[in-house]
Amino acid sequence: MDADFLIPFVFFGFLAAIILVPIYLRERTRQSAHHLIAQALEKGQTLDPALMRTLTEGQKKPQDKARSSLGSGVVLLSLAGGFAAAGYFVGDISGAEEAFNGMMIPAVILGALGVAFILLAIVDYATKKKED
Repeated sequence: MDADFLIPFVFFGFLAAIILVPIYLRERTRQSAHHLIAQALEKGQTLDPALMRTLTEGQKKPQDKARSSLGSGVVLLSLAGGFAAAGYFVGDISGAEEAFNGMMIPAVILGALGVAFILLAIVDYATKKKED
């Protein structure tokens, strides 16, 4: 079996595992909560409505959109800087101008996304300030 044939299967298998494992674990946690409720009801125990609501709905936290957008923007700008620095050093070491230009394409895309997320965080923060 050739390695070139195996690489796409490994990549898509890894991608599927990253997506499906958290979904499976979350569903398993919900099922265990329902199983716990069923066992308590079979034994004739009374359940607190707040506990029932917590077990059935899960732990939903209100998200701070401005903070998460700012974090995403900072991470994307850091990645853009890393790509730009890598392009500079690879181009300097190899002497090929194409290496620098090739690394600048993802740097520009990630940098633009980072700036967009930071602007979104500013808008969210300003909107949040007006509502409070």
